[in-house]
Amino acid sequence: MTAAENASRSGGGLWHRFGRQLARPKGLTGLLVGRLMAQINRAPYRLALEALAPQRSDRVLEIGFGPGEGIAALAVQVSAGRIIGLDAASAMLAQASRRNRKAIAEGRVALGIGEASDLPWAAASFDRVLAVNVAYFFDSRGDAASEIRRVLAPGGRAVLYVTDRATMAHWPFAGPQTHKTYDAFSLQQLLRAGGFAADRIRIERHRLPFGAWGLVAIASA
Repeated sequence: MTAAENASRSGGGLWHRFGRQLARPKGLTGLLVGRLMAQINRAPYRLALEALAPQRSDRVLEIGFGPGEGIAALAVQVSAGRIIGLDAASAMLAQASRRNRKAIAEGRVALGIGEASDLPWAAASFDRVLAVNVAYFFDSRGDAASEIRRVLAPGGRAVLYVTDRATMAHWPFAGPQTHKTYDAFSLQQLLRAGGFAADRIRIERHRLPFGAWGLVAIASA
C-alpha cells in the first residue's frame, strides 16, 4: 500500500489537512503553503512557460496563480499584452498582488478570485492559458477543461502542468480525498473531454529533481 493510500485511510489526519491547504490555501497556514509553493513550483513553471511560448502582445490567462511567481514571469515576457490571473484562494490573491504590485499598477496584470469551472470571460478571450499544478483540483464534471477550451482563441495554446501519478503515489498529502492525479493518458483524456482535438494535444514527460516526473500537456485550439 502506498503512502498516499495510508494517508487516505487515516481520514482527517495531518497530511490530509495539508492536501486541502494545497487545494485552497487559507489563514496563516495558507501563507506558509504559498511560500512553499513558490519554491517547489519553479522547475514546473520553467517547463510550462517554455511550452506556452507567450508573445509580447498576447492575452494570457493563468488559472490557479498561487503566490504569483508565474504571473511575474509572464509579465516580463508579455510586455505589451495583458495578463489575467484567477485563483480560488484569497490568501493567494494577497500574496500574488504584493509580488506583482508594479505590473498591476501599470494595468498590465489583473488578478481575481474565481473557479476554473466557471470562467467569467467571453469565448476566444485569450491567446494563451496556463495552469500549473492545478488540474488535481478541477471539478469532476470536466467543466474546467471545457472552459479553458471555450476562452481560448483560434490558434491559441493551453499548457497544463501536473506531476505524474506514479510520483504522486508516494506523497502522503496527495490522496484521492484532495487530489485527482494523472498519467499521460488520463491528462490527454481530460483535454479531449474538454473539446480539444486529439491531434492538437501533445504530452511531454520531464524528469525533475529528487526523482520526480512531471507532465506538460500542450493543447492548441
